[in-house]
Amino acid sequence: MQLELRNVCKKVGKEFHISDVSLTFEPGTLNILLGPTLSGKTSLMRLMAGLDQPTSGTVHFGGQDVTGIPVQKRNAAMVYQQFINYPNLSVFENIASPLRIARVAAPEIKKRVAKVAALLKLENMLKRSPNELSGGQQQRTALARALVKEADLVLLDEPLANLDYKLREELREELPRIFSETGSIFVYATTEPSEALLLGGNTASLHQGEITQFGPTIEVFSRPQNLITAKTLSDPPLNSLPVTKLNNRMLFKSHVEIPVLGQLPQLPDDDYTIAFRPHHLYLHRTSERAIAVKAKVAVTEITGSESYVHIDIAGIRWVLLAPGIHNFDVNETIEIFMDPSKFYVFDRNDCLVVTPENVADV
Repeated sequence: MQLELRNVCKKVGKEFHISDVSLTFEPGTLNILLGPTLSGKTSLMRLMAGLDQPTSGTVHFGGQDVTGIPVQKRNAAMVYQQFINYPNLSVFENIASPLRIARVAAPEIKKRVAKVAALLKLENMLKRSPNELSGGQQQRTALARALVKEADLVLLDEPLANLDYKLREELREELPRIFSETGSIFVYATTEPSEALLLGGNTASLHQGEITQFGPTIEVFSRPQNLITAKTLSDPPLNSLPVTKLNNRMLFKSHVEIPVLGQLPQLPDDDYTIAFRPHHLYLHRTSERAIAVKAKVAVTEITGSESYVHIDIAGIRWVLLAPGIHNFDVNETIEIFMDPSKFYVFDRNDCLVVTPENVADV
């Protein structure tokens, strides 16, 4: 069944936690809410679930207005960042608990628990107690308890945030398979752009309680309609530079001059913001069109396979991501290179006016 939010607002005191949100999620889809902490992800999910009621606007499920219907009467399930299991119950009984509350017949409970346990690779752990499980297994158990309800709507609020790196990677790889084998609407909240890209599906970018863009995840990443969406979808942070276009030049103070190439000549003279991702800054010239800039090193972070070089350009901080190990001294002046073909350009209202020449390479 389709889930639709129509001009939904949630006001607490004088502050809007959710502001005029309209979204439509189709059955069998994975939909990601992406934004930093306090951007409104959890507030929005609570409105979808019926745990909270909107100040204005309506929530529709399967064509029915369910705005005033409490969570107990909706076919929805939710998994939180802090996974919760009943320590005195076995894994089987933890998973089965919502079915027992709903007075489902015992044979059906056994059948449905077995099905979801196989889906989440918990078949050999059903007799264990939660304290005998690893963190990843406990989170699988909490997820299984949500899935066993066969809910039309499954809400996952940063479900992997408290797991260690290895467990997060393992479950991230499994989740798309799990989602594809159900017909439910999945809504998955995360602060991490990389997680959104890995999971795929659709992404709604949130900023201060507002949806800045919604669409297929790779489309939102490749063609952000505004600067705040581009920043939300970029990790490491998006590099940006305010410039003024004058005839055939784009100028930033007296420090950087951008030649007007590609689509840039079509733009009227005005103020713009040029933006590009960290892996599109280079330590070596990559093309004849590359622009050389002097920068001062603030700090270098080496991961082993990559180096993150934080640099200062006339008071603006950028991040350069380069393969391999590059160890620079603090305050060392280095030459870096920009490729105009990789630029996003936003107008004075932060709306996208120019995309990179090849959006498949962003």
